[in-house]
Amino acid sequence: MIPSGIETVLLDSWAYFVHLATVLVPLFIGASFLVGLAEEYLPPEKIEAMLRKRNRGSGNVAAAGLGAVTPFCSCSTVPVLAGLLGAGAPLGLSFSFLLASPIVNEIAAVLLLGLFGVEVTAVYLVSALVAAIVGGIVIDAFDLDHLVKDVRITTGDRTVATDGGTASCSCSTQNAETTKTHRERFEAAAGGAWSFFEDTFPYLLLGMTLGALIHGAVPASWLQQVAGSSLAVPLAALAGAPVYVSMAGMLGIAAPLVDQGVPIGTVIAFVVGGAGVSIPNLILLNRIFERELLAVYAATVVTIGTVLGYGVNFLFV
Repeated sequence: MIPSGIETVLLDSWAYFVHLATVLVPLFIGASFLVGLAEEYLPPEKIEAMLRKRNRGSGNVAAAGLGAVTPFCSCSTVPVLAGLLGAGAPLGLSFSFLLASPIVNEIAAVLLLGLFGVEVTAVYLVSALVAAIVGGIVIDAFDLDHLVKDVRITTGDRTVATDGGTASCSCSTQNAETTKTHRERFEAAAGGAWSFFEDTFPYLLLGMTLGALIHGAVPASWLQQVAGSSLAVPLAALAGAPVYVSMAGMLGIAAPLVDQGVPIGTVIAFVVGGAGVSIPNLILLNRIFERELLAVYAATVVTIGTVLGYGVNFLFV
C-alpha cells in the first residue's frame, strides 16, 4: 500500500503532468510545423549563401535574424557555421548566427507564448535577438579568428571546411529549391513536423515528467528560498547546461518552477544557459573551435542568460 503522503505527491504530479501535456503537446506540434516550413524555404545552403558576403554590423543583424527563424539542431547548425567560416564570413557575424539559433526560435516562441503570455515572450525574443547581435559584434572586436580549427565536416550530402578558403559543397540530390511547389513544401513540412515530433517527444516527455515531479514533490518554500539568493540568476544560467534535454523539455521544467514561485527571469536564465551551453552543443562546437574560443562562447551564453534573467525579473517580478 502506498503511504498517503507519497500518494498525494503522485496524484498532484500526475494532475500537473496532464495539464502540461494538454498545453505543450499541441503547441509543440504546431511549432514543429513552423520549423519544417523554415527548413523547406531556408535550407542550410541558402542560409550560407545569404550570409557569406555580408559585412559586419548589418551582417550581424541578418545572421541573428536567420539564426532565429532557422532553428536547426546542433548537428546541422555546426556545419552551417563551418560553411560560413570557411567562406570567409567574419567570426562575429558567424557568432551572431550561432548565438541566436538555439535560444531564439519558433519552438521557444510558441511554447513561451502558451506558457507565459505575450509580454514575457516578446521581451524574451527581442532581448535574446539583440543580445545575439551585440554578442557577435563584441566577439568580432577581439580578433579571435586564429582560434577556429582547420577542419572538414561532412553531413548528409554536403561537405564544408573551415580552412579559410571557399567552403566546398558536394550535393548528390537535385536542387529542390526550384522544383518544389508551395503545396509540396507545406506537405513536406507537415510530414517533417510529425517526424520531428516523434523524434523529440521522448525529450518533451522527460521534461514534463521532471516538471510534474518538481511541482508535486519539491516544496515551493524551498525553491523560493534557493531562488532568492543574490547569485541565483547566474547560477541558474550555469545549471541549465547539464540538465538540458531540448527546448521543449526545458520549458516543461520551467513552467512548474514559475508556478512554484521561482522568479521568471531566473527560470529564463536557466533555459538560455541550457539551450546554448548544452553538453551535446559543446561537443560539436569543439570540432571547430579551440578550447579558448569554446570557453568564450560558453561565457557569452551564460552572460546573455544572466543579463536576460535580471532584466526579466526587473520587469515582471
